[in-house]
Amino acid sequence: MFTYLVVIIGLALIFDYINGFHDAANSIATIVSTKVLTPLQAVVWAAFLTSWLILFSTME
Repeated sequence: MFTYLVVIIGLALIFDYINGFHDAANSIATIVSTKVLTPLQAVVWAAFLTSWLILFSTME
């Protein structure tokens, strides 16, 4: 039973990780297709905000 639980949690984490790639790509594609930002600006903006989120969400 424990092995089954570990496998299910592992699969859920893998799915979540892969799904994050799709979310990031969709958000960048939306910004670029509406011509709000250039592709380079959209990628830099997404990278900055992701780094900022990681940095400040782990602070206690």
